[in-house]
Amino acid sequence: MLGYLLRRILAAIPVMGVVALFVFLLLRLTPGDPAAILAGDNATPEQLERIRTSLGLNEPIYIQFYTWIVKLLHGDLGVSLISNKPILEMIGPRLEPSISVALATIILSILVAVPLGVVAAWKHGTWIDRFVMGLSVLGFSVPVFVIGYVLIQLFAIDLRWVPVQGFRSISAGFGPFFERLILPTCTLSFIYVALIARMTRASMLDVLGEDYVRTARAKGIGEAGVLLHHALRNAAVPVITVIGSGFALLISGVVVTESVFNLPGIGRLTVDAVLARDYPVIQAMILLTSGIYVGVNLLIDLAYTLLDPRIRY
Repeated sequence: MLGYLLRRILAAIPVMGVVALFVFLLLRLTPGDPAAILAGDNATPEQLERIRTSLGLNEPIYIQFYTWIVKLLHGDLGVSLISNKPILEMIGPRLEPSISVALATIILSILVAVPLGVVAAWKHGTWIDRFVMGLSVLGFSVPVFVIGYVLIQLFAIDLRWVPVQGFRSISAGFGPFFERLILPTCTLSFIYVALIARMTRASMLDVLGEDYVRTARAKGIGEAGVLLHHALRNAAVPVITVIGSGFALLISGVVVTESVFNLPGIGRLTVDAVLARDYPVIQAMILLTSGIYVGVNLLIDLAYTLLDPRIRY
């Protein structure tokens, strides 16, 4: 198992290297001059030239890449062209909202969706199955901002149970922190419950027809034991893949939800950087997102080794 995980980790290194090269070249070849953005519309050619020299933009592109990658390996993501702040300082405060909402959404989705998917597969063809699948279709069909505004109107404005928008750090107290997580978590969970429930149901249906499930039932094992200990364990691999991918997507930023609930997360930082043509921030956010996906895939591989006894080497 350790050898398998080591190979997966080593395989991730060239992937991140290719991503870094692609991001660097993509933004360097994109139309637009960072010096002109910094200097403004009234800048003289001499001012533009001084800014390009200070940023190293006049150097050959391979020198620029070498300088950038060396700084990156030392943990230096650069400085924002717009705010002139270190990018690490900009990302730091944005991680807590994104990670908090992502964790809460995934936990709630798993707690609701996996039992729904198991029951739907167990009662395949009955009204229970059709009801769960109907909810899944509804979850995929309704836009996330519609769900968000409906929840805001009902629970924040009409009933006044929770705040409308905003985010409070957990350091300010668990109560205010939790109150502001409820609506965005429920909004995003509506979609992820639909996705995970459908995947769980499909995987369970494939497994319930296998010989070892029939053998377990023939041995007199209770239906709950068959479903949980035999069927669900073997059906969990594709479900874990969906959960992991969804978690990476949530951390990297769900822009619409962050905008609806005024969450200062990673997604909004990325959009703001794109609109302002803040190239160093865009580079850092793409690399961060890629790193999150690679890290989540490594965790999924670890889960595979725990669930599938065939993976040992």
